[in-house]
Amino acid sequence: MKTKRILLGLLLCIGLTTMSCSNDDNEGETLVPLSGKWDLSKTGTVINGTETLTDAAENQSGCNKDYLELKLDNTVNVGDYSSVVSACALTVQSGIYSRSHNNLTTVVNGVSKTQDIVNLTLKELKLRDASGFITVYTR
Repeated sequence: MKTKRILLGLLLCIGLTTMSCSNDDNEGETLVPLSGKWDLSKTGTVINGTETLTDAAENQSGCNKDYLELKLDNTVNVGDYSSVVSACALTVQSGIYSRSHNNLTTVVNGVSKTQDIVNLTLKELKLRDASGFITVYTR
């Protein structure tokens, strides 16, 4: 009787283990959190199949990097440092964002922009728009 209970318990554990791992498909979507502050790092394009990235010219020398801040409540802040009016003046534009699988859509000042999430790790967010322009953000 005791042996039957142990055998039944063992079979139950094996059954639950194999069934719980049968469908862990996330449809290619990364599970890394998207929210947080991302500093603009590089920009570029793909030319003849080769990705070419350079340091972001939008970043003002001597200033903090421009940034994209994605908040948990699906609001977005786009920070731009500029020295046109005064040294390293920060302009922040706010809007909303949504994520659908591997697409990021932002709406800032009524302008909607959808980009493919090419790479998302804990340290890097790489986006590509419909024209092939690539933007890389880092934390």
